[in-house]
Amino acid sequence: MRAAVLYGPGDLRIESRPVPTPGPGEALVRVSGCGVCGSDATEYSRGPVLTHLPVVLGHEFTGTVEAVGDGVDLPLGAQVVCGAGISCGECKPCRAGRTNLCRRYRTAGLQIDGGLAEFVRVPAATLLDVTAWGLASDTLALAQPMAIAVHAVARSGLSAGQDAVVLGIGGIGAFLTYAAASVGARVLAVDRSEARLALARDLGAERTLLAGEQSVAAELAASGREADVLFEVSGSRAGWDEVVAAALPGAVLVPVGIQREDVPVPLGSWTLREYTIVGTVAHAIAADLPRAVELLAGRPDWTDVADEVLPLDEVAGGALEPLTRGGSRQIKTIIDPTASRRRVARHS
Repeated sequence: MRAAVLYGPGDLRIESRPVPTPGPGEALVRVSGCGVCGSDATEYSRGPVLTHLPVVLGHEFTGTVEAVGDGVDLPLGAQVVCGAGISCGECKPCRAGRTNLCRRYRTAGLQIDGGLAEFVRVPAATLLDVTAWGLASDTLALAQPMAIAVHAVARSGLSAGQDAVVLGIGGIGAFLTYAAASVGARVLAVDRSEARLALARDLGAERTLLAGEQSVAAELAASGREADVLFEVSGSRAGWDEVVAAALPGAVLVPVGIQREDVPVPLGSWTLREYTIVGTVAHAIAADLPRAVELLAGRPDWTDVADEVLPLDEVAGGALEPLTRGGSRQIKTIIDPTASRRRVARHS
């Protein structure tokens, strides 16, 4: 089989490898689509950060079950999506259903081989059978990042009738806008790109703000709204400062984007304003992945999020490098390991 293997910064090789054999509790998936995200670009540009090299990248994938090991009841040919997070099922967080906080957590595509290959072997517990949904493979390749958004919304406690701010409409911010609007919240989307703000409106944002025109605080005040939940998705210091400045007493602040530098923490002020600061990481497969697929099924066409699918040979030049430069044209880039050339995405 052909696979995209990362050996070090800027060193991604498309090479031939044996098709793996699933062991007990594992399944072999024939990959039909795999998304590329910012964490992949980080590993490619300045890793290893989380990866154990060499490794086949790709943790946002879908495909069909090709073979199974002992103890696995997934039917051959079933369409599956992968949550990628591998948990032990025995530690305290796992027993509480918080599998994303497993004490022995690993991720397919980071610590073990992932889905940027024609075949991938993963624990069957990371897979969800979605055959009955009848969704297109290119749409199902969006399930894992959508699950991250679902998890962030669930962690925040956001509910119908509340006001939310989503700052940063990129690969996760777009899905977060949709997930927040889907619970009945009124969403203000903030970004530096008019095109991404137009997408946010199509995904359910009630209002949008072009970053730099005025502050988030001023925009909320002008509209007579008080944000119940503020999601900072850009991972930038400026974005976090905007969110904190706009938060009124009692607000929930959710740093979804990972800050790359330390930020001041005025705990006295935060205590007096009774902020709730909520961390959120990855997703819990059993709780969040089914809801993610449900949300994908609730919108007939995702072409505005992912309109083109690339072959494996273009992972570096067509996906990872544009993400590294911050110039990716698509919100989400999908790779089809079986494709010989670029093609139009099929979401119907």
